[in-house]
Order: sequence, then structure tokens, then C-alpha cells
Amino acid sequence: MSGGGGLTWAQLRDVRCAELEDAADGWGRASNRADAARDRIDRQLLAGLTATQEGEAARAAVGRLRALGRNLSYIYTECGLVRTTLNSLAQDLRGTQRRLRDALDEAAGLKLTVRADGSVSYPEAGEDPLTKEKLRGGTATGHAYLYSAPPGFTSPNPLAAKAQAVADRIARALSEAAEIDARYAGTLRRLTAQEGLHVTDAMWTDANADAAAVRALTADYLRDAIPHDATPAQRLAWWQGLTVEQREEYLAVHPDLIGNLDGIPAPVRDAANRDNLALLMGKLAGAEDDRSRTMLAGLRSIDEQLRVGGHPPMFLLGVGDEGNGRAIVSYGNPDTARNVPGLGTGLDEAFAENDLKRARDTLLGAAEYDASTASIVWLGYDAPQLSMDDITENADVMFTDNAEAGASAYGDFMAGIAATNENDDPHLTAMGHSYGSLTVGQAAQREGGIPGVDDIVLVGSPGTGADSADDLGVGRAHVYVGAAENDPVTRTPAKGEAQGMGMGALGGASVGAALGGPVGAAVGGAGGATMAYFAQDAQTEESEIWFGTDPAHEDFGARRFRVDEGRRPVMDLGGVDAHSNYFDPDKDEESADNIALIVAERGGLVTGQDRR
Repeated sequence: MSGGGGLTWAQLRDVRCAELEDAADGWGRASNRADAARDRIDRQLLAGLTATQEGEAARAAVGRLRALGRNLSYIYTECGLVRTTLNSLAQDLRGTQRRLRDALDEAAGLKLTVRADGSVSYPEAGEDPLTKEKLRGGTATGHAYLYSAPPGFTSPNPLAAKAQAVADRIARALSEAAEIDARYAGTLRRLTAQEGLHVTDAMWTDANADAAAVRALTADYLRDAIPHDATPAQRLAWWQGLTVEQREEYLAVHPDLIGNLDGIPAPVRDAANRDNLALLMGKLAGAEDDRSRTMLAGLRSIDEQLRVGGHPPMFLLGVGDEGNGRAIVSYGNPDTARNVPGLGTGLDEAFAENDLKRARDTLLGAAEYDASTASIVWLGYDAPQLSMDDITENADVMFTDNAEAGASAYGDFMAGIAATNENDDPHLTAMGHSYGSLTVGQAAQREGGIPGVDDIVLVGSPGTGADSADDLGVGRAHVYVGAAENDPVTRTPAKGEAQGMGMGALGGASVGAALGGPVGAAVGGAGGATMAYFAQDAQTEESEIWFGTDPAHEDFGARRFRVDEGRRPVMDLGGVDAHSNYFDPDKDEESADNIALIVAERGGLVTGQDRR
């Protein structure tokens, strides 16, 4: 018989899988050349041009070079996808071909004849018990699916069953080959580009779909070998044990996985994530919902800053569109720096505009004391952004579910940083700002604490879920707290007080409405809330805020460092400015300097502040 599409067993037997792999190598070389060319544009031409030239001509040249780099990135991605598709095709066909050849070898050993159509003939054999004559030979037609002949339709010739088994194996091999051919042909037909290459957002949207198709097709070839369940140290050993060609394929096809795999070296993660960033922006550009638009704006802002370059260099250590978005950016190489702080936040335009600046300010401040510093801003979970509106409207802020989920991811990330750092004794600092301090606190309270972390810094904290600094695993002398007196987040009422306020407001409003209509309801609600707050406050520990003990309180036992008190939210029309100034040397020089000292392992020099 013949397989689908007219494939014969002789054609399958003679397929030269090595030629497919040679073709894959050619596509790989094209991909690598495009990668080298865009790297030269980004790291040499653009950097030199922006540093030495100004004016309209220089700006025009920069624009053209960036467009060329974008085109080369697209070529790199698409050629890399073709390479892996061909390699995976060769591997799948080689397995099917091996099964066919085993069946042919068995047929030859039994002296069976395999016909051109795949059927198998067998000679006379055995004898009839009555006539003593040899039993007639025959021909078995193979079935690609399980098949049992009806009783009485099977030959008593002892070779008949063996011939049937061989014919069935040949049929199955041809069926597998036809199915493989159809799958790979469909995917390869996708991997085309329009003439006169000029990459648009729509083409990156298409490239994202191409990458998804190739990833699904080549799961057995590449993805299943990635050690997802291993420790960061084991993942590092796995990566170092791959050949150059294997690493290139993983980076081309699975930048989303390699770039976010804790334990992979920072430069490798950066390269993978920059490629995945382009794919993600292409994917989100085709969406119209508010979440996608918000995330796309944040990713584009990150992309713009990555393209600008400059000093200190930026490393994109993680990016994704799960939940509210994922992003990890480091200023400086955390593998080579001795001092590495990590700060958590949320992904939107503010992430790129504000939180990246905080990381950069931290690095520049710490570098004045120790030049071997890299500063990381980390978002590996859905972190509600804590504002005064959120405190009353966003229920996520009121629960620790997201922080507990983030704690695991944050702990794994810091373990990866510890595993890839090349210094004998790196100094790692876990920093939590606002809701991120709860995540850090939860991570520190897990068994074993946060791997490799020496110091913990909590600023603008609504609590950590811990009763004491001793619960955070580094010793209370290594837990530092910054809390501005006019930062409302560090004054969030305890849960009992807040619940009392809510119940009191409802009760007071009901009574007030019965006596004086809407005005009475407003007055009664405010009065009820106030009375309920003080009633509940009398039963609540002075040191308790929303997420446990106030880290700035003496009951917690941490080292509180001096920060500016900030403007009052109401009296000075300061809003929540005091909550946002901790890292900014222009707005709170003393706080920023204290944080820099801690990061540079000079905690003994910080200026202290009395605990509450």
C-alpha cells in the first residue's frame, strides 16, 4: 500500500534526514548573521552615533538604523523558526524511518517479500495435517490501525501472521510519515515574508503566531527537555552542558521560556527577552481590550529605554503577558556585580517611567560606595498598585493571595541570581516597596527564607504579615525600614479597625437617613465610622496595621532609617507623594542615601530614626 500523498515505503526508507539537517544549518547561519548584524547596529553604530552626533541628519540616521535593526530582528526570528522546524522534522522522520527499516529487516530475515505497495508476501510453509501438503503462501495487506480478521479468514500458514505483523508495521510507518509531512508542511508554509522586507507591527503579530505554531510542533524536540522542575543551580548546569547550536535553537524558538528561567545567565536571559519583547508587542498590538493596551504601553516604554542604551547598561531578565504582566529589569549585570538589590512593583507605563528610575537611582547611589553593583526592579506576579483609592476599592490589596503567590516566584528568582552570580560572596538585598514589601515579607517567611539574601529593606510598607523582624530569616539587625511620617500607606488601619469603620458607617448612615434624609445619612455615616474606629482601636494593638505588625514600630524590632517626613496628604495637598519619594535623591536625599548604603553593605553608616 502507499501512504497519504502517494508516499511509498521505498521513498520513506531513502529519505536523507541529514540533508534536512544541512538545510536547517543553512537557515541557522542566516539567522546568526542577522543576529550579529543587529547586534552591531544596536551596540556599536547606534551607541556611537547618539554619543557623538546631533542634529536632524543624525536623528534621521538613527531612525533608519533602528528600522534596519528591526528588520534584522524579524529575519533572525523567522530564520531561526525555519531551522528548528526542519531539525524537528528530521528527528520525527528519523524515528518513523527507523521503525520502517526494522520491519523491512524482519521481513528479510523471514524471507518475506515486501511489494512496492507495502503488502508482504509469504511462501509455502508448514503442512496440512490431513493431506500432509505444504500450506499455500499468500499476501498480507497492512493496516495502519488495529485490525483483527474475522474467524476463518486467517491462513493456517505459520508465516501468514508474521507477514501480517510486518505489513501492519509498514502501514503504520507510512501513515505516521504522511501525518508528519502534513503537519510540518503546513507550518513551513506559514514561515514566509512579503517581498521588499519592511517590518510592520502586523508582521510582528504574525511572527508571534508563527512562533506559537513552531513551539507547539516542536515540543518533543526542544521544550520537553527544559528542566522546569529543577533548581536554579541545576538549570545553570543544564544550559552550560548544551552545544552552541542547541543554545541557538532554544533562543530562537523559546525565548519566552529561556528568558524567564531562573538559573540561566543574565546576558542570555537579556537576549532571549529582548526577542520575546518584540513578539509580545506584536501579539498585544492586535488586541483591543484595556488590559492589553495598558500592558502594551508599558512594554513599548521598556523597549524604547532598552534601545536608547547608555550607562549603566540595562538587562531584561524577564518579560511576559501573564496576568497583569511580568517584567524584570536590571541596571548592570547581576552575574558580575557583587551587590545586587531587587525591588518589586507592577507593569504599566508607570513601571517604566517610575520604577525603572528607582532601580537606576539605587544603582547610581550605591555605586558611589561600591562600583560593583547591579540594581533590579522585579515584577513576577500580579501586584495591586497601592493608592488611596485602591485601599477602599481594590479588594486584591486587602488579601495576601497575590503576595503569597509572588513570594514563591520572588524566592526562585533570587535563588537564580545567587546561582549565576560569579562572585565568591555576593551581597544580595531584597527590597520591598508598598505592597511589594508584603511579597518580600511572605518570601522571607518561607522555609529557608529568600535564598542568598543578606539584607532586607522595607519602605512605605502596609505590613509584611510577620509579627517581628526576627521572622524574616536574616536577623533583625539586617532588616531595615523606611516609613515617612506622612506616608498614609504606612498608617493603614488594622483590619479590625477598618472593618469597624465600615460597619459603623453603614449603621450611622441608616440612622441618619431616617432622621434627616441624605444630609443626615452623610453626617450619620461619618459619625458612625469615627465612633466605630475608636471603639475598635481600643481593642487593637497599637503596633498593628493592615498586614500585621507595623515594620516601623518598636514591637517589630527592625532598624528604622531616617527619611523625609513628606508633605501631609490633606493639609499640604501632598496626596501620596510621601509614599513615592524614598528612592529619589532629588526628593528625599537622606532616604536614597541610606538605601544606597545598605545595598553597598555599609548598613552601619545609615542614619537612624526612632521607631514608632
